[in-house]
Amino acid sequence: MPGAKLDPIDRMILRELQADGRMTNVELAKRVGISAPPCLRRVRTLEEQGYIKGYHADVDPRKLGFEVQVFAMVGLVSQAEADLSRFEQRCRDWPLVRECHMLNGEVDFILKCVAPDLSTFQSFLTEQLTAAENVASVKTSLVIRGAKDQPGVPFDVMESRLAQDA
Repeated sequence: MPGAKLDPIDRMILRELQADGRMTNVELAKRVGISAPPCLRRVRTLEEQGYIKGYHADVDPRKLGFEVQVFAMVGLVSQAEADLSRFEQRCRDWPLVRECHMLNGEVDFILKCVAPDLSTFQSFLTEQLTAAENVASVKTSLVIRGAKDQPGVPFDVMESRLAQDA
């Protein structure tokens, strides 16, 4: 199990930072029960090893005027690696696409998109997404409301699995 490479203090550090990435190192050290200098060294090591990918503010899209959220299921003509990579790069270049995930099954990709209004999304859909090279089909679903949006991983599940394996 990948999380098993980390010791319990590293996992506590990750859990705490996932919940609040803005806390000071002193507060983090206090929460995980070690002094500040080794805590900072551990955080830097976790960053260098890729366990911590970054720190972000969780902004409210609607408060910023992005009223429309849409999931777009995209089918491609070709699933050759070069074509998949080109589509992924195109998704990274489109500002309205906030997430892009390759799937198995009937749909090749699912995109999470935001837009200030429906007409802006419709323009993106017709002028860019459906017109893109290698795109065979696009099905969209407009989000009515979200019930849960929790980034990261459930550390309690990982700890339970590690306890069972011990």
